[in-house]
Amino acid sequence: MAELELKPLPFEEAIEAFRGLLDLTPAEFYALAEEARAQAFTVSGVARMDILKDLHEAVQKALDEGETLAGFKNRVDDIFGSRGWAAPEGFTPWRLETIFRTNVQTAYTTGRYKQMREQVDRFPFWEYDAVNDARTRPTHAALDGKVFPADHPFWDTWYPPNGYNCRCGVNAVDRRTADDEGLTVETEDPTNSLIEPVDPVTGERMPARPLIPDPGWSHNPAKARWEPDLNKYPEELRKRFEEERR
Repeated sequence: MAELELKPLPFEEAIEAFRGLLDLTPAEFYALAEEARAQAFTVSGVARMDILKDLHEAVQKALDEGETLAGFKNRVDDIFGSRGWAAPEGFTPWRLETIFRTNVQTAYTTGRYKQMREQVDRFPFWEYDAVNDARTRPTHAALDGKVFPADHPFWDTWYPPNGYNCRCGVNAVDRRTADDEGLTVETEDPTNSLIEPVDPVTGERMPARPLIPDPGWSHNPAKARWEPDLNKYPEELRKRFEEERR
């Protein structure tokens, strides 16, 4: 009997989502509206466009090939070494991990969003799924297991990732599963309500806080591609955007 070899398939929707991002310097990136930033790639502290493009390509390669964090770090070291560059100040292993995990997770959730939108008639409900370990943010853990209609405004604010290194995801749920498991489909948006989160390590109640995403993450990075009014932006930025889009 022939031996069956199983290989993971590339996540094409995630790969294409990341490939379409526009490289911008941090100054250009943060001049954009929060929602518009979902269509751009930048790295804080890196103003040189050649370095940004190489880092973008390194993350793209990781997505294309299913590369690990260790492989990504080695690739970045090779980039700086081959070009004779010194790594930018503050480029620590933790910083590289944040770049890798945040961009890969955003690409994957964007790809997942596209898949779920195409199946929304069969799976009309979406469930927020937090990891629920010691690293999970209290506000994210508070949403774990909550189910909303796929078209609920909640997802405009809370579709993950909801912060740097956020590992939350979304599960699609059909009507039969919702009925069989007795799931409550929420109708009210809980954003800005007060919660008393539970410490994942001690199990004790933590001080009350508003239920809001991390600063800069209160938008859905996966929604339909943003088409900007280019007249609002500097001429140099408009030209660069048009060149990249072409």
